Amino acid sequence: MLRRTEESKLTSWYFEIDRKLLGGVLLLIFIGALFMVSAGSVAAERIGQPWHFFILKALPFYFMGLATLFAASMLNKKIVLGVSWVNVAVCLLLLLITLFAPHVIKGSARFVELGPFNVMPSDIMKPGFIILTAWFLAKMRDVYGDNIFFNKSAWRFKWLSWWPYLGAFIPSLLIILRHPDFGTAILYLAVLGAMLFMAGLPWVMVFGLMGCAVLMGVFAFFTMPHVHNRIIAFFTGTGDKYQVTKSIESIQHGGLLGSGDDAFIKQSLPDAHTDFIFAAIAEDLGAIMACLLLVLLLFVIKRLTVDAINARDKFVFYAAGGTAALFGAQVCINMMSTLNLFAPKGMTLPFISYGGSSLLSYCLLFGMILAIVREDKWK
Repeated sequence: MLRRTEESKLTSWYFEIDRKLLGGVLLLIFIGALFMVSAGSVAAERIGQPWHFFILKALPFYFMGLATLFAASMLNKKIVLGVSWVNVAVCLLLLLITLFAPHVIKGSARFVELGPFNVMPSDIMKPGFIILTAWFLAKMRDVYGDNIFFNKSAWRFKWLSWWPYLGAFIPSLLIILRHPDFGTAILYLAVLGAMLFMAGLPWVMVFGLMGCAVLMGVFAFFTMPHVHNRIIAFFTGTGDKYQVTKSIESIQHGGLLGSGDDAFIKQSLPDAHTDFIFAAIAEDLGAIMACLLLVLLLFVIKRLTVDAINARDKFVFYAAGGTAALFGAQVCINMMSTLNLFAPKGMTLPFISYGGSSLLSYCLLFGMILAIVREDKWK
């Protein structure tokens, strides 16, 4: 009998990777592709296109996303950081382009047209934002110790201090607000707050960040008509509530076991393939299967949390924890909007909703997280 004397790189990757997290992500992508056939077809017919219009547009992104996920999961920490630097640099450039030559979709100037694709820089920048913020916090802790928030040296004007980071983050946040994209701006601020809290942010500064979020909300309420109208409609029950009304009706029509071929309310549900895809899934398969999807989403968050807790490297701890915060916050915002528990924010359900920028960014992010968790655990 011949025995293997050494493992191949592929074998090592398979046994060292967090297979539970990878399996959860792959299952989410499969579910998203499956319901792109159902929800995407009715969305296409509503705008006078063939039933396969959105499906064909999404297929290249599914192939690119899967390739990105597996390729990124095989990288090492040094290359992950290099990819993240490139990711953030390119997206900052694209954000600047949105100020002067944006591609406007549904009144929002958050897109850049690159050939046949409409790219959303604020979506694609999420992987680099998480990884570089984690790297920055870990380096700050190495240089300045545990108290990186009140250490005077950490606030001096030098390359490794708070000023370069805030000098890049704050202008980016203001550009995203200007698009206008209040939901994404709040998401970035919330995730940054979570990662800073993991790094030991004092409670007084936590309340300060919450105050900034409130001020942003007040600013958006008085300066952004769509935010104003949605908040008024949510709290008063008046105004344009067509989307959320149809979303609730779609979920109710699905019952416990789903409507199957009799699911017709989703045909009049705007954005059934993007922001409100969970409602379309609930109508097709019922509340039981929709709850199982929620369990799967929670499972992914749990795996990220476990990987963060078990991390030996602070960088991996911040990166995995920040990814859990980003993924969990976006899932919560999407679900709350779908169930009329929060004013609609136009935010996709990760891996499930139609959207090439969102899918590619999350595939890249999770691939890099799988890579650094694997290296931290085995190397």
